[in-house]
Amino acid sequence: MSRTVLALLFLSFLLFNGAIEARLLHLTTSDSKYLTKNELWFDQTLDHFSPYDHRRFNQRYYEFVDHFRVPDGPIFLKICGESSCDGISNDYTSILAKKFGAAVVSLEHRYYGKSSPFKSLTTKNLQYLSSKQALFDLAVFRQYYQQSLNEKLNRSNVENPWFVFGVSYSGALSAWFRLKFPHLTCGSLASSAVVLAVYNFTDFDKQIGESAGPECKTALQEITKLVEEKLATDRAAVKALFGAAELQNDGDFLYFVADAAVTAFQYGNPDILCSPIVKAKKTGKDLVNAYASFVKDYYLGSFGANVRTYDRKQLKKIAVSEDSSDRLWWFQVCTEVAYFQVAPSNDSIRSSRVDARYHLDLCKNLFGEGIYPDVDATNIYYGGTRIAGSRIVFTNGSQDPWRHASKQTSSPEMPSYIISCHNCGHGTDLRGCPQSPLSLEGDAQNCSSPDAVQKVRQQVTQQIDLWLSECRNTAA
Repeated sequence: MSRTVLALLFLSFLLFNGAIEARLLHLTTSDSKYLTKNELWFDQTLDHFSPYDHRRFNQRYYEFVDHFRVPDGPIFLKICGESSCDGISNDYTSILAKKFGAAVVSLEHRYYGKSSPFKSLTTKNLQYLSSKQALFDLAVFRQYYQQSLNEKLNRSNVENPWFVFGVSYSGALSAWFRLKFPHLTCGSLASSAVVLAVYNFTDFDKQIGESAGPECKTALQEITKLVEEKLATDRAAVKALFGAAELQNDGDFLYFVADAAVTAFQYGNPDILCSPIVKAKKTGKDLVNAYASFVKDYYLGSFGANVRTYDRKQLKKIAVSEDSSDRLWWFQVCTEVAYFQVAPSNDSIRSSRVDARYHLDLCKNLFGEGIYPDVDATNIYYGGTRIAGSRIVFTNGSQDPWRHASKQTSSPEMPSYIISCHNCGHGTDLRGCPQSPLSLEGDAQNCSSPDAVQKVRQQVTQQIDLWLSECRNTAA
């Protein structure tokens, strides 16, 4: 069959599924943070591990085919993680798709967003929420999409080369997908991939101290001490000062106070935090007031965080809502991966009251007795940082505290790159700087060292090119 005929068939496919309409929308909103928001649906198996439970649920997905080279272009599977997946974000993946002539598809993670199998998120109903089930979702969807593409192009038993992408938890899923289903993808990009389940994640807080630098770190430590003192004398007043009066549990409030600082370093905005509090310390101004202003103006303001994320009363609610992602992710934390961001025994920034006991009590409070993260089982299953995979490229930002749960040592089959710069954080290779809010097409010009980002991107691109070529040669 000629390329012309195949192209005409694929054009019919686009008209059939509404992608032309999405394309026109994209052209009229070229500055959109999404490549597409056109929802598509897939009938997914609820329990991939049961021989007798055949229940199914609707799972949302997206496709972007503007750059797809008909008929043999690659397909990029961009994994959505622990939040509502409202479209395919316009990050550096779009640049890669254009370069390689790839279609981009993205599957929403089970339970999140509009892909909930149940109307009630009780602990019993959450039993099918796990990374293992999510990986099978991706595998089954991958087969479905390939078959659908073949049918639209009037062909059979043809495999396009696939490549998988993910950031953070979805970065771990990307690595684990290649590990568990190597026959279904030519390779994976695991950006800031948290492949190591960690019980007491003290390195997280230590990295915040290193990323902050001596002056900012000292100021943050003093703020923590002062907040603890104010909690002891007038807890209502200090919580109100931070816009967090609803957090009745002091541990939840202290976790919120610590997490607000984390985001500045994790997402490439360190100066927004450090400049005002270091200045306040030097000029003798009230440090707690200065930090509270940062929390309200940036963290709860422009960054878009919500105090409800930390409120265990909200986290206990089982009705599906726009806030459900927080409960869902805590369930995964409390059953599989932990990542308990506890205070180190010495020189910590966060309060020592944010310890393992705090996390375990929260897990019990939200989900009942007997719920705790079996990190040993998770690391045995996937390998942790000793993951025995191939054709996986790992990337991490130098300032990102999560890199200590990622694979940072390189090998020929699994190269690992650290992007070093003042504001290189979580997913810098795909998101640019800052990492939040979104820099369109992963623009790296606002990174303190754009050349460092571009160098790693070139290395990643070379790996993708090599592995796609090897994949095609093997198929031939």
